[in-house]
Amino acid sequence: MDQALANEALTNGAGGILRVDLGALKANYLKLCQLAAPTPVSAVVKADAYGLGVKAVSATLHAVGCRHFFVALTREAFELRSHLPTDAALYVLNGLTPGSEARAAEARLIPVLDCPEQLDAWAAVARQRGQTLPALLQVDTGMSRLGFMPEDLKALATAQERLQGLRIDYLMSHLACADEPANPANGQQLEAFEMASRLFPDTPLCFANSGGLFLGAEYHADLCRPGIALYGAAPHLDRPNPMQPVIALDLAVLQTRTVPAGTRIGYGGTVVTDAPKRLATLSAGYADGLPRRLGDQGAVYFKGTRLPFIGRVSMDSIIIDIDALPEGTLKTGDFVELIGPHQSLDAVAEAAGTIAYEILTQLGPRYHRHLIVAEG
Repeated sequence: MDQALANEALTNGAGGILRVDLGALKANYLKLCQLAAPTPVSAVVKADAYGLGVKAVSATLHAVGCRHFFVALTREAFELRSHLPTDAALYVLNGLTPGSEARAAEARLIPVLDCPEQLDAWAAVARQRGQTLPALLQVDTGMSRLGFMPEDLKALATAQERLQGLRIDYLMSHLACADEPANPANGQQLEAFEMASRLFPDTPLCFANSGGLFLGAEYHADLCRPGIALYGAAPHLDRPNPMQPVIALDLAVLQTRTVPAGTRIGYGGTVVTDAPKRLATLSAGYADGLPRRLGDQGAVYFKGTRLPFIGRVSMDSIIIDIDALPEGTLKTGDFVELIGPHQSLDAVAEAAGTIAYEILTQLGPRYHRHLIVAEG
């Protein structure tokens, strides 16, 4: 831990330090581009770039050639549009909220049309403005979440007048099981997508997410759409992670103490010591994105030594067992590693019984955030 950074965080009153390595983000994007070549690669930057800061993330990716950006919500797109250069396309995965269409056209947003109602509303704005407006058309190939059902898509293909005023840049779909390479649902969705594409034979295709990008060239289509892999998590959990870690998270020590045998620990007193035990309390809890399920399951590291959580995670703190360290080694104001060289983001997620997406997007605003700027 850089002492100047630690001092800055403590002076600012933060309970932890979240480091975001923009150089690793850049390397991950370029790796995905190399894997997908010659297919271009976009970036999913929804949910504030998975919690890491959409402005810095988008600027970094644009600087290395990314020109296609996806967010989920209309509001996210409105907030990001002014921070993206004019040559960047900005797509809204959930489509436009009713009533936002005119403002979206002014902001040069590109909606992913997920249902006939969205399509008709966007086409109406195009005709009112006397413009041709771009859009993506999503087809549901087996996730039952968003997108035109096959029968609706067939009806649209035979009623092209409904597309008057629109330019469909891509036909897209979303893989539900791409993180499980052996799952037969992947091949089934690919087949369904290929069938749907025959209804719009001249329209480019957008299909592969992070996991899908690693399934093979047949999934790449005309634009790949990775998200979680950009941010360093494993695209396939049953294989070695080829991505560079983008974040590191260290938590501050609030207090250390020694308690006697028979001492209850944490809310509910779920742990009772059977011998004297040395403890430390850390300045982060579930309000900072540490899942409550990490209680008695998670751990941190200090100078390579694993220190397990003991008792329940509180809103603002968690207790750790420091018996493995020589007495006096860990002190108030020190920092311990939750995510870093000794414990990956995916490992923390596994300990919490969840996925890396949830850990990333829940990391709260109370951490001292430090951007490691990409070189070159």
